[in-house]
Amino acid sequence: MASITIVGLGPGDAGLITRAAWQILEQAGEVYVRTQQHPAVAALPPGTAVHSFDPIYAAEADFAAVYQQITAAVLELGARPEGVVYAVPGDPTVGEATTWLILHQAAQTGIPVQVAHGVSFVEPVCWALALDPLERDGLQVVDAMVAAASHVPPCDPSRPALLAQCYSRSLASDVKLTLLHSYPADHPVTVLRSSGMAVGDLRPVALAELDHSSDFDHLTTLYVPPCGPHGSFARLQEIVAHLRAPDGCPWDREQTLQTLRKDLLEETYELLEALDADDDAQIGEELGDVSLILAMLAQIAAEEERFKWPEVMELVSEKLIRRHPHVFGDVEVSGSEEVIANWARIKQEEARAKNRHASGSEPSPLASVPRSLPALVLASKYLSRLERAALMPDLSGADPLARQLWDLVAKGRRAGRDAETELRQLCQQVAATVEEL
Repeated sequence: MASITIVGLGPGDAGLITRAAWQILEQAGEVYVRTQQHPAVAALPPGTAVHSFDPIYAAEADFAAVYQQITAAVLELGARPEGVVYAVPGDPTVGEATTWLILHQAAQTGIPVQVAHGVSFVEPVCWALALDPLERDGLQVVDAMVAAASHVPPCDPSRPALLAQCYSRSLASDVKLTLLHSYPADHPVTVLRSSGMAVGDLRPVALAELDHSSDFDHLTTLYVPPCGPHGSFARLQEIVAHLRAPDGCPWDREQTLQTLRKDLLEETYELLEALDADDDAQIGEELGDVSLILAMLAQIAAEEERFKWPEVMELVSEKLIRRHPHVFGDVEVSGSEEVIANWARIKQEEARAKNRHASGSEPSPLASVPRSLPALVLASKYLSRLERAALMPDLSGADPLARQLWDLVAKGRRAGRDAETELRQLCQQVAATVEEL
């Protein structure tokens, strides 16, 4: 009857093929393998007719298209009265895209699917590294192609990670560039080749030199150890949660969202001062202090069941994606001016949906501007919103000094200069001059 049996061939050594998988292979007579580029294929039972989908890899440059074609072929074979046995490297459910495509599409066509599990690459890799995957906050497993396509590492740098299927030097180069965003250039990385065979190969290398060798194949895995015990925001959240716990710090437990307001303001101004000084060490330290306050606010909100940090991240990420249709959508722009115009239009649409008055009238263009901003910043924000809305209130009755300040902010905007920044820089020059007296 029609059926699809997906068999795991293990990590390489034929001796690691499970008994259940071997029995299926012995009885099959005919096996379709995703690729023959796997050591266990040569050890399949004698007399077995082995067919491979390697020609699809040769004809297609895009892996997604390859997997779709393989899936279609397996479904067609599985619809035959005799069904099909489809064999893949490792375990069919670990790092095997075709398995999940087949399961999804087979469910729609009514073809039953059976999976014969195998040893994945994870077990022999962990043995070679003397690493328990459940220790040290847990091992992370990431596809090297996912890492290569990312702008920042898709893993927590405070936890160990395996980057699987790093099959070429060019892929290793792209992985290196991604990792260098968060890891130091001299960070140790271990390149593991053929770890599923009796004789594997481990090569330690500095991250910056990861792609200086061509020693990569389809059985290559990269091990990236933690760059430090506290190198992630998640770790900061854990420390803050401990401080707020019953066995934590009395002062931290007393804090509220309101008591932290002044701390956030102070730390923000200290960060601004560090930015003005252009001091990398100081900027890094002050960024940490601001992050601490953010983590405290998020922890208190979670404890009070007001909101949780992942919700905050979802909201801001969705907002960024929504407001950058020229990056994440199909909108085309001619330059930054059009980007700003689109951003303003999208924000106005969001404001209408969120802040529409009960009468149905449009909200004020100034409604979303925090009135607690410093006066010069607030004036600049107001001018920007009013210009977009083609509005300008009558200021004839304003205090003369206030009107002059307003006009100076407007003049600075026309010249592409920020009044707050200009005045701050002047104050710094005055302070430096006085100190020299």
